[in-house]
Amino acid sequence: MRIWTKAALAAGVAVVVLAGVAAVRTATYEAPVALDPGTALAPAPAFDLQTAAAHLSQAIGFRTVSHQEAADNQAAEWDRLHAWLQTTYPAAHRVMSRDVVAGHTLVYTWPGSDASLDPIVLMAHQDVVPADAAEGWTHPPFDGVIADGAVWGRGAVDDKGSLIGLFEAAEALAASGFQPRRTIIIVSGHDEEVGGGGAQAANDLLKARGLKAQFVLDEGLLVVADNPLTGGPAALIGVAEKGYATLIVSAPADGGHSSAPPPQTGVGVLAKAVSEITDHPFPMSLEGPGADMLRTLGADAPLPLKAALANTWATEPLILRQMAATPAGAALLHTTIAPTMLQGSAKENVLPREAKAWINYRIAPGDTSEDVLARAKDAVGDLPVEFAWSRPPVEPSAVSSTESDGWKVIAALAADVTGAPVAPGLVTAGTDSRFLAEVAQDTYRFQPITLSMSETTMIHGVDERMTLGNLDRMVRFYARLMATAAR
Repeated sequence: MRIWTKAALAAGVAVVVLAGVAAVRTATYEAPVALDPGTALAPAPAFDLQTAAAHLSQAIGFRTVSHQEAADNQAAEWDRLHAWLQTTYPAAHRVMSRDVVAGHTLVYTWPGSDASLDPIVLMAHQDVVPADAAEGWTHPPFDGVIADGAVWGRGAVDDKGSLIGLFEAAEALAASGFQPRRTIIIVSGHDEEVGGGGAQAANDLLKARGLKAQFVLDEGLLVVADNPLTGGPAALIGVAEKGYATLIVSAPADGGHSSAPPPQTGVGVLAKAVSEITDHPFPMSLEGPGADMLRTLGADAPLPLKAALANTWATEPLILRQMAATPAGAALLHTTIAPTMLQGSAKENVLPREAKAWINYRIAPGDTSEDVLARAKDAVGDLPVEFAWSRPPVEPSAVSSTESDGWKVIAALAADVTGAPVAPGLVTAGTDSRFLAEVAQDTYRFQPITLSMSETTMIHGVDERMTLGNLDRMVRFYARLMATAAR
């Protein structure tokens, strides 16, 4: 009896101690990435929002649509857009030189007065994905209609909104007489939606000039108005992006007539292989930029979530289960596996001589394409299948600093312009910025606009639109960024 009492007492003491530790950790929990209060920010120059909206409307009218087959693209539309930019932004073009690489990718340089300072590179691509009014658009996708407090059309957010925001900012600064000490470079790719060859050419040009940018800023993340972690807005700045790879899994077979199938067909083997690969996912973990986002926003989260993130020594399994409950949440914490295409025979009563599956991977920082291939091979065991990459894999980016001067300026401006708490994040898709890794000390991915979770579906979807409020924030952000980082 005394032994049981002592054991119970010891257990009770342990619970009290652990509860006390958890309470203290929660009460003293601070975001691992915080804003620098000493960052001085330049004011925004004067500009006219209605004129900026009209310019975005006009830019949407240029059908710079990137089709998967290059032959379907209309080069004349890019030529018209380029001529329009030169006419519409005369002050910016007086102070910036212009290079055109890879056909239609633009590289603008605004020379700084101090050549010893590393330049900054700001990016926004010209091309857009296809759109068809028959899909149910409220306004035709290439009319650039201004209605209900927004500019409607394909590319309004992705990414002509950023392109116009950058040029409106540069025009306002140049017209005001601003002279940067640090060189400002604007890179605008023409084929981001189909691979980014233009951005690679821009990288090669800058590399040949011996440039090493203090930072590169591109699209990627934004302010989520109803962030599920905080219950309110959160400005997420991408400090890394996932890699991209598609693995082709092939099952060779004898083929023949479907009326006399062998015990094991190529399709059957392939189905087992795909099932095994997807049944062995990469483990989730509280590591990397996705986890940094959770921990940073945890400081502004409701008490239960704050307590969980302050005490991951006890709550990590619970947090991982919660994140795994949604595809978007899970994607932040591991490499994802998604079978997307299948190929068998061309006729329903013919056994294929080869069955194929395409499996798309978005590779998290910390993993590599070699890890992907090794895991797939381990998963299928001795199944008679073969592996090949559909094209050379793109490895995940490096993780950029949250202590650099570039981060401090971008984060402080994001907070000031949007009024939202700021956190680093992971971009699960791909951007042109990955091609400038050779000339960037750090790369960040952020648009200073606010969208709800439901509104983000309009990107590459129907009824894409830029509200005038978001356009105003975008121009002010870019202008103040140029004026602050390059002064």
